[in-house]
Amino acid sequence: MDEHDRWREETRQSWNVATLAHNRHKLDQARWLASGGSPLFPEELELLGDVAGRRLLHLLCNAGQDSLALARLGAKVTGVDLSDEAILAAQNLSTESGIGAEFVRSEAFQYLEHEERRFEVVFSSYGALTWLPDLDRWAQGAARVLEPGGRVVICEFHPLVWSIDAEWRLSKDPYFAPGHRFSAPVEDYVGRSGPALAPMGYRELDAPFHNPHPAHAYQWTLADTVTAVARAGLFIERLTEYPYANGCRVIPSLVEGEGRRLHPPPGVPSVPLMYGLVARR
Repeated sequence: MDEHDRWREETRQSWNVATLAHNRHKLDQARWLASGGSPLFPEELELLGDVAGRRLLHLLCNAGQDSLALARLGAKVTGVDLSDEAILAAQNLSTESGIGAEFVRSEAFQYLEHEERRFEVVFSSYGALTWLPDLDRWAQGAARVLEPGGRVVICEFHPLVWSIDAEWRLSKDPYFAPGHRFSAPVEDYVGRSGPALAPMGYRELDAPFHNPHPAHAYQWTLADTVTAVARAGLFIERLTEYPYANGCRVIPSLVEGEGRRLHPPPGVPSVPLMYGLVARR
């Protein structure tokens, strides 16, 4: 096993541990989804547009809640994730909710480079791209599995958030460090975010969360992402920035407002906390 294989394996194990904890926070997800509940936000729905009847590939789909909500809207969804526990949870949630979707346990690059089917939409959202060590390889793979006229749709946390600490100082990871790898266990960000990430109902864990496995993520600027998409031959139709973060308390001092949106605390400058990108083959 070379260094990169070891990092990927450690990341998989870290996500396996975290996924179990994240789902323990959430109450009766299957019933909530089956009754029409949805964790989706207006921003990704606007970027995606009408997905009814569309073949949609959801990369780094985690435990499938968003994937199944898109399937309820009529999309023909395939979700892909590295974590065994995430895919198992997604498959179980699909069965228990009665919402059909396909879920595949695979590393993203391997899937994109070997899948023979073609999709109308390739979708990534909320803390996905930071886990990819090579944005060019990801963008080229996404372009490969798109049919002509198909779109890549991204709704992501702005990479600037990883540089801002709880006191709203630029004192964490450097913004301009393309491909820089930083290592830490996957956190219980659902516990940190509370009901904003658990609209189906939230509960605290019985014991403090501990993850013994490091995970390895990578710093990419917004320009790195846009350039990778353009280099893959995709036409960028839209790039949007948002001054709030949906659901996840990516900076500890964010304040929850309406619609499960988290805003900067009073008295600090407005900065982009999310962005959306749409590109077409």
